[in-house]
Amino acid sequence: MTTPAARPVWTRYVAIGDSFTEGMSDPDPERDDAYVGWADRLALRLDAVAEAEHLPFGYANLAVRGRTLSDVVGPQLDAALTMSPDLVSMVGGGNDLLRPSVDLDGLAARLEEAVVRLRASGADVLLATPTDTRDAGLFRALRGRHAVHTANIFTIAQRHDCHVLNLWGMTALRDWRMWAEDRIHLTTEGHQRVAMAALAALGHDTDVARWSTPLPPADRTTRADALRGHAEWVRTHAAPWVERRVRGTSSGDRRDAKRPTLEHLRDPHDEPEHQQLPEL
Repeated sequence: MTTPAARPVWTRYVAIGDSFTEGMSDPDPERDDAYVGWADRLALRLDAVAEAEHLPFGYANLAVRGRTLSDVVGPQLDAALTMSPDLVSMVGGGNDLLRPSVDLDGLAARLEEAVVRLRASGADVLLATPTDTRDAGLFRALRGRHAVHTANIFTIAQRHDCHVLNLWGMTALRDWRMWAEDRIHLTTEGHQRVAMAALAALGHDTDVARWSTPLPPADRTTRADALRGHAEWVRTHAAPWVERRVRGTSSGDRRDAKRPTLEHLRDPHDEPEHQQLPEL
């Protein structure tokens, strides 16, 4: 077990990425049309660790839904570096992988260039793999792409001493009950589990069974119910997504980052051992 004195401590955490890091579909109970997500939940824990060491903590989340890797490693990365972070989570490329064609080698090269910039600035880096779509119905066709991108991420991390959030290895995420109705974004429980996995990837002790153990088996779905569910998903989620691609628009158009500047998520006057933090 990691002792308090040996725990890694960061004081300036910036998250960059797309809808996964923005937090869809983990609704924020205090704000309309806003989301919490794994990165905010992780930041709360890192804030508590810093507070226990009597250090100030700031957190920014620059992720915006619909963004491709070029935006994540471009404007978002540039903005993140101006904040002099000591930890950056950089999760991008998911929207690129969904497109009809993608240059996986080019994707990896751009990601590695961004990692080099971050490491040269002195920041630690948390990367994340894609999930394993083995049991994901229509998305199973993406499994080969996800596997190659996962291998590239681990290679980059090894070269540059990065932390890796291994979503590919989280078998619990293969369960559809961890995913929202759009089948692309995690539910609140999914984000909670990912936040715990991220904390573990950063070297902190966690209850591994709590975030890695799959849910109990679900009741079997009849073929008729499954077909109705697929039809509803196509009508409600897939068709609008295709229409946006045809028009060259994005769900994140005209949206700004939800946390564009470094800020405290907790009241710095509260003692961390007495403050009730929300579930990861």
